[in-house]
Amino acid sequence: MQTDRDSKDTSVSKKKNIGKEGHAHLPNLGEEFEKLRRLRRIAFVRNLITASSVFLSALLQAFTIRAFVTPANLLSSGFTGLAILIDRITSLVGFSFPTFVGMLALNIPVAAICWRSINRRFVLFSMAQVFLSSFFLRTFTEMHILPPFHNILLEVVFGGFLYGLSIALALKGGASTAGTDFISLMVSNRTGHSIWGLIFAGNCAVICIFGAMFGWDLAAYSIIFQFISTKTIETFYHRYDRMTLQITTSKPKQVLEAYSMQYRHGSSCIEATGGYSGNKYWLISTVVSSYEVGDIVALVRTQDERAVINVLRTEDFYGGFYRDPIG
Repeated sequence: MQTDRDSKDTSVSKKKNIGKEGHAHLPNLGEEFEKLRRLRRIAFVRNLITASSVFLSALLQAFTIRAFVTPANLLSSGFTGLAILIDRITSLVGFSFPTFVGMLALNIPVAAICWRSINRRFVLFSMAQVFLSSFFLRTFTEMHILPPFHNILLEVVFGGFLYGLSIALALKGGASTAGTDFISLMVSNRTGHSIWGLIFAGNCAVICIFGAMFGWDLAAYSIIFQFISTKTIETFYHRYDRMTLQITTSKPKQVLEAYSMQYRHGSSCIEATGGYSGNKYWLISTVVSSYEVGDIVALVRTQDERAVINVLRTEDFYGGFYRDPIG
């Protein structure tokens, strides 16, 4: 038969256990708050980097248009090139429709149409780039900046490089120069198909109109200008490159769980034996985008600081591959 003392001891014991359980949850709560603060810091730093990239991109793009494109009578690609063409055509009939106005007039309706279909952060920062480019272009026009060269080949080569660099800066920061980027992303998200072929055809049509009206020599120089700017973007922006990660770890479950929670790429895991130690390890293989490699390596290190990670460039890849939306 249980006495009152036994009953009291049992009651005290339960209270102690409850207290211990309550205290056990406190560190978890603290960890959650710490994770939240860390995420906010990461978001702030990310936005700061994007804003800085957008500012520098807009400044460089406006300078290149004013100092290289306009003096050499060149035509860039995309909506900016279309705005330049409209400016040139309207000037022939005595009507002024400046390039910086055309950039806004063409991009604002497209941004409004694509607002619900693509990443809104991406749209906002990309439109900030357009507004800043327009502002800087107007400012540089009023300042009457003189071209650094008086040789069209030098203007084409250096102008193409700087123009491509300005676009790469925006892309690296998680934004773009808007225009055709918005259209291609919207169609891709809705249909799963790329329309870059149609966009290329549109650029060719604009070049043909430009050549027919202002001379085929200038059209040819503009094609070279666009080719150099495209190659510059490919040099500095590697979003579409793929890399293979080979992760050797003794904690496959933790690594795979953390990896699968944050990334949607497939992976394979096989058991292996260390050649020197004879210990049991697991080899995880996965194919990712090149811009994700640094973050994935850091993630793996948080789960297994002794993991060995081998990074290989993937030349060809056949099969389904998930790519995060830009922004």
